[in-house]
Amino acid sequence: MAISTNEFRPGITVIIDGEIYMVLEAQHVKLGRGGAHVRTRIKHLLTGNVLERNFKAGEEFEQAIVERRPYQFLYQQGDEFVFMDVETYDQVSLNSEQVGDAALFMKEGTEVIMVFHEGNPLMIELPTAVELKVVETDPGVRGDTAAGGSKPAKLETGTVIQVPLFINVGDVVRVDTRTGRYIERVKSS
Repeated sequence: MAISTNEFRPGITVIIDGEIYMVLEAQHVKLGRGGAHVRTRIKHLLTGNVLERNFKAGEEFEQAIVERRPYQFLYQQGDEFVFMDVETYDQVSLNSEQVGDAALFMKEGTEVIMVFHEGNPLMIELPTAVELKVVETDPGVRGDTAAGGSKPAKLETGTVIQVPLFINVGDVVRVDTRTGRYIERVKSS
């Protein structure tokens, strides 16, 4: 099924030069005398690379039909990440390139959405926020407030993020998986 660049919207998947891409942004641009074009940011679904690319308005590409299914992260073994289909209990392994930065915020049991094309797993999508325990950080000092600055904290996945000064070891914090930023403290130890 062909899709025109005029129909590009965030989330649409297309095949460009034999590779599958997801449209992240699409902006229609009309210059003075010349023809219109579509300025896009597209993400390669196998490598995770994000490209900025311009297309002629009305140019057509094959739409890639993808399927999204709920999976649960089980464990990591070397370079492989093992996931389980929450409905059929089938297991699927993805390499670290397919998992990408999602590995920074996944702990065992994390629910994800796995994206498939023609039965082949391409990538995973994390929830927009996850709750992770702080395992290492400098101790908070009495009188520290939320507006008083930040410090580095190591989470249970090994990822280091910036948190407010009042966060201590054992606290559970909510983290935005898109930006890697602290959102809020969920509970203390």
